[in-house]
Amino acid sequence: MNGLLQERFRAQVRARPSAIALVSGAERWTYAEVAERTNRLAHALRAHGLHPGDRVGILLSKTPAAILAILACVEAGLVYVPLDPASPPARLARIVTACEPRAILSGATHARLLAETLAVPGTPAPAVLGTLESAALSAPAGTRTFAADALDAVSTAAMAPAVGPDDPAHILFTSGSTGIPKGVILTQRNVLGFLDWAVPHFGFQAGDRHSSHPPLHFDLSTFDLFGAFTSGCELHLVPADTALHAGRLVEFMARSALTQWFSVPSVFNYVMSFDALRPDMLPALRRVLWCGEVLPTPTLAYWMERLPGVRFTNLYGPTEATIASTWYDVPAVPRELHVPVPIGRACGGEAVYVLDEALAPVPSGTIGEICLAGVGLSPGYWRDPEKTAAAFPALAGAPGGRVYRTGDLGRLDADGILHYCGRRDAQIKSRGYRIELGEIEAALATLPALQESAVVAVESPGFEGHVICCAYTPRAGEAPMPAALRKELQRLLPSYMLPSRWASFPALPRNQNGKVDRPRLRQHFLAEAGR
Repeated sequence: MNGLLQERFRAQVRARPSAIALVSGAERWTYAEVAERTNRLAHALRAHGLHPGDRVGILLSKTPAAILAILACVEAGLVYVPLDPASPPARLARIVTACEPRAILSGATHARLLAETLAVPGTPAPAVLGTLESAALSAPAGTRTFAADALDAVSTAAMAPAVGPDDPAHILFTSGSTGIPKGVILTQRNVLGFLDWAVPHFGFQAGDRHSSHPPLHFDLSTFDLFGAFTSGCELHLVPADTALHAGRLVEFMARSALTQWFSVPSVFNYVMSFDALRPDMLPALRRVLWCGEVLPTPTLAYWMERLPGVRFTNLYGPTEATIASTWYDVPAVPRELHVPVPIGRACGGEAVYVLDEALAPVPSGTIGEICLAGVGLSPGYWRDPEKTAAAFPALAGAPGGRVYRTGDLGRLDADGILHYCGRRDAQIKSRGYRIELGEIEAALATLPALQESAVVAVESPGFEGHVICCAYTPRAGEAPMPAALRKELQRLLPSYMLPSRWASFPALPRNQNGKVDRPRLRQHFLAEAGR
């Protein structure tokens, strides 16, 4: 396959203009309709002074408007930055300050959140605000506004490519250990490299019906969107009121006659916990993919037993390596439910290494750090050369001459199959989200009622994967309750980063080096859970 993402999309528009491209509830958009609205918005952004390479923040829930905004940015050569509407203004302001978008696209649903974000002291005001819903946005002084539903006079013609494959296409902000989210730069070549392997590997066909479940600031959604639109498939947006309701979710999959489902493992756990899936409920389904965290083997067996004709594939890879770097097709229903599913072999164009601290290969069967290289490797972190150099060191012989140190531990078996063996630092996955516990601690440090605090995570058999636990020492004269602390923390962190277990200590336990004894805290919370 050749061409940039927008060129591949246009090829599908020319080949099947009247075919369905996008489905959201009762809305059904053809390829021609999506292209027309996309091009109109792209021309409007350029007409309002944006140039190729400018950043555009997208503060929208996953709706057709948000999908059009992403496609328009790609069409105009702009760098789109998804802003999570579930995040509080303080965190969004840190992202806006870091990436300095020249424009922000939003709408009536999140108008108040946008206003509160831009009101945080020190947050730069964008030059342009665009509303993609039928309501005006409150703009700071000096900021121009436009409404997407008033663009009838704007051109609908496609644009000549304004950027190359190695220019940034989007920036995804992930949790940062210092409390400041990190912006991972991803280029068109990064996304195209994965698609060039995945589309033929999974046998995508025009007319296939793909799910779109992960949020837009999660790189799994990149595969949903561009995998579908560059292959002539239908993209079905999972309704917000359905995403965490097991029965409705399975009904949605059946009603949409989905041929592919792709999500994080917590969703699979959720469906199993309510026993919402029955045999033969999803006759159209051909592929089930998951990525983002470990899928418990009993959950996988539950799904495979009920969907015997479906191909199940485990994908592995951090945002810094673009969607996924390894794959493993599960050959049959697992019988040993205590044995984790492997993460497999490198995807096409990728390379996987298991290395020691000196970046030397470890023997087969020995646990080391998983390091990645290849076409999916990000150029690095936005405006942070120091973190980029530390996370993407040089490695002779690797494609591109460098690797990404994932912080994940793994081992290669005698057949060259990679197995995941846990984390080497304080980064966890919970409900599919990558979370730096340090970011939570940084937010806790701002609460005036606390003398000190520490955050640990303990594994959970439930759908969330890990339970986030907070140990704290109150300031003298203070007696804060966990409910009050959680409410304060909601101003600073999204809901999926809030601790769900709390424990007050006269003083946090320390080890011989004077550091907080985190293993002891984990044991405390595990014992509490046991009681």
